[in-house]
Amino acid sequence: MAQHFYDDDDSPVFDALASLALMRPNVSFDRAQKVIYRTSHNADTSVALISGGGAGHEPAHAGYVGDGALTAAVSGFIFASPSVAQIVSAIQRVGGSAGVLLIIKNYTGDVFHFHLAAEKAKAAVKHIPVEVLVVGDDVAVGRAQSGKVGRRGLAGTVLVHKILGALSEQGTPLPEVRALGQDIVANLVTVGTSLGHVHIPGRASDEAVEASNDAELGMGIHNEPGCRVLSPRPSLTSLIDTMLDQLLDETDADRAYVTFSDKAASDNIVLLVNNLGGVSPLEFGGITANVVRALAKRGIRPVRSLSGTYMTSLNGPGFSITLLRATSQMVQLLDAPTTAVNWIPATNIYSDASEIEAESASAESEVEEGAPSGILLDRELFQKAVAVAAANVISQEATITKHDRIVGDGDCGVTLARGAKAAASFAASLPTAETTDAVTVFRNLTAVVENNMDGTSGALYSIFFAALTAALAQQTSGQVLGFKAWSAAVSEALARLQQATPARQGDRTLMDGLEPFVYALAKSDGSPASLTAAVAAAKAGVEATKGMKASLGRSVYVEASNWEAVPDPGAVGVLAILEGIVSALS
Repeated sequence: MAQHFYDDDDSPVFDALASLALMRPNVSFDRAQKVIYRTSHNADTSVALISGGGAGHEPAHAGYVGDGALTAAVSGFIFASPSVAQIVSAIQRVGGSAGVLLIIKNYTGDVFHFHLAAEKAKAAVKHIPVEVLVVGDDVAVGRAQSGKVGRRGLAGTVLVHKILGALSEQGTPLPEVRALGQDIVANLVTVGTSLGHVHIPGRASDEAVEASNDAELGMGIHNEPGCRVLSPRPSLTSLIDTMLDQLLDETDADRAYVTFSDKAASDNIVLLVNNLGGVSPLEFGGITANVVRALAKRGIRPVRSLSGTYMTSLNGPGFSITLLRATSQMVQLLDAPTTAVNWIPATNIYSDASEIEAESASAESEVEEGAPSGILLDRELFQKAVAVAAANVISQEATITKHDRIVGDGDCGVTLARGAKAAASFAASLPTAETTDAVTVFRNLTAVVENNMDGTSGALYSIFFAALTAALAQQTSGQVLGFKAWSAAVSEALARLQQATPARQGDRTLMDGLEPFVYALAKSDGSPASLTAAVAAAKAGVEATKGMKASLGRSVYVEASNWEAVPDPGAVGVLAILEGIVSALS
């Protein structure tokens, strides 16, 4: 499967940089030197801030060029430091009498090239004052291992960009800007994790690595291996706790770079949760929520929180956590406005006393007793049927999901399994009486389905069970439901469902399994043989969907060849339920 739209690793670098100039005013692109720079900067009144490094870390660094942030950014090719000539060119473009501060991450190539460029610029005719600030915020590689090289520069670097960018706007002299930068770096810690390595356009991928079920702790941003491989991958909450231990454990002499335990620190902690590029917004939102919860359990409530894609490792399937022991000045500068296109502002999630996660205002999910109907249900038989049917659905979840990835959106199996688990839990919780009220049970079962199954499948099942509940309510009170009563109620529920949807057998939907069963059930005598025959009719209906043209649902939009590959996933799910129920009753 193709993973990229580009077939080489140089073209996307130029095009991505060009897009910034195309989409923003007062930002220009020097294509020859791969430099993005502000055209509105006054070099004689404000310190110019220049950052950069290899491409592949977008939106860093070029995405932070703007008023109140960086003045220019220099890009190398993917994961390769820019040349001295490129950096000198950037200095000459935006530097002036106010001076230039080069903000770089602590990687050998960047350190050498930017320092040399600084010396060349200072010796040039313009004699531009140039200083260098090296950012090292990684804690995964401790003091013993990093030795003289020191900590790597990671996502915490973008906090340096923003805070110093706001300070520069105030006309603060170069020495003071650099001094505050050093103070930020001294109080900054980051640790990253990933599920694997990145894939670079135009290069072969390592399929063996991609197929692993490990998590790497201590990831950098250049596709290098992590410091530790956690195998098998721990749960998300456990992984986050391990990361926070590395950031906060003051007894770890190898990694305790910053003290966060005292009152002054706890009142001004800034949190940055950073997407390394390959985590979906859905998962990343969940990761952020879990980080905030984990910090709260440790008594830490950040004064400012940032969450988003700030510094990537191309499409790295991971994230990093950064903590800054800030001063009130740093927080104010962090809040200052900027026109940098990719800066996501910090928020104060604890700005009021309201609960972070409020209780639901609706009681719909709660089990309702309601007035008893007097129509009785064999509790033990009901529980057995639901338990076996649910287990059957759950066992087939992977197969149904695989089918749905081919002809749908890939959620059918997961949705059915979620509903099955909830239904089984509900049935198991019924009071231990020989019989129970049938209408009450199915009214509550309908609510369980509604609250645990979403999408089209959830709606169809909810309609069917609601109709089944209404049909049961018409039965004779004071008697335990027998086969004829069940058959009549199921037939009535199908008729009501058919009023809500145009889907019928032959349209390649769940109706291809449900309709044959219900129609056969209506003609049967309730014997094990007749029930088995009804399931066989459902199975034949499901098998017939393989190769059938879809008339409804997402299958309509896929290539016709996909219909040949698998039966309809929804119909397979119905069959799994029916087989389980009949098996339990036989």
